[in-house]
Amino acid sequence: MEVHDLSGGGEVLSRVGLVARRALPSYGLSPEATVTLLNVSENATFLVDDAGTRTVLRVHRLAYHSPQAILSELDWQSALRDEAGVRTPAVLPALDGSRVVTVEDPGAAPRNCVMFEWVPGAEPPEERLVEHFEPLGAITARMHLHARRWRRPDAFTRFRWDEDAAFGPAPRWGRWQDGAGVDGEAHQVLARLESALRDRLARYGKGPERFGLIHADLRLANLLVDGAAGTTVIDFDDCGLGWYMYDLGAAVSFIEHHPKVPEMIDAWVRGYRAVHALPEEDAREIWTFVMFRRLLLVAWIGSHSAVDVARELGTGYTLGSCELAERYLSGSL
Repeated sequence: MEVHDLSGGGEVLSRVGLVARRALPSYGLSPEATVTLLNVSENATFLVDDAGTRTVLRVHRLAYHSPQAILSELDWQSALRDEAGVRTPAVLPALDGSRVVTVEDPGAAPRNCVMFEWVPGAEPPEERLVEHFEPLGAITARMHLHARRWRRPDAFTRFRWDEDAAFGPAPRWGRWQDGAGVDGEAHQVLARLESALRDRLARYGKGPERFGLIHADLRLANLLVDGAAGTTVIDFDDCGLGWYMYDLGAAVSFIEHHPKVPEMIDAWVRGYRAVHALPEEDAREIWTFVMFRRLLLVAWIGSHSAVDVARELGTGYTLGSCELAERYLSGSL
């Protein structure tokens, strides 16, 4: 089970902050540069300001990606920027040309760091969710088109988002059975959901037109919208091999129950089809991938109980998952 390695409270975050500062000389930044924590999710992200020049430093969690896997992520992110018209933050190499810098962490294993350009923008506001799903669909289609055509580097390596990642003997985010409030009736409902998902996914298959390289976390939280610059896609940390339709399932992460989700999905499909074909047999499985992602998130909440969002969602997210599962299993979704 992968456990959030930045969830040990202030002491761990203080050490990670030291790692961030220790990374600065590798990039030729001055000792006077300020380092401000922007976000802690799986990794820690810092805003670095050196005499008015802003950059963003990501300090990776432990035991999730190898340096080669991180380089593979950066290869695709850069290729999308250069070849597909998808705005992504530029990767800024260290003085020696390295894109991944390994820094000692006092009291723990060394950590890998990556520096990106700072990009203006903000997450789309909740009151405009539907409006932003149509351009998100178009961006996703461009990413999928590129993924189908792109020749990956020989050393390219990323993990998979498939049945084993969710339900196998070593699921990536832990077992949904260990999720918050998964007991008795909830366990029975979610077990039926898992069985149905396995059957649907097996029938759907993994042909190259359906399964390939995906972002795997295209939530609105990973979009920066700026009126002048447009929309930038960030945080490719979970990119890997999976079903293309999983990117839509991930887009509604944590808000699958929102009353406007059907409108969001319709908008996403319109945007996608404006760029690339989306056969009806793929569109019919949209809720399969929404529920597949939802069950993965039940597991994530259970294995990340020290993370604020996991604590806030907790048992309520499991109960909501059961309600959605019943609707999905009855064919009303």
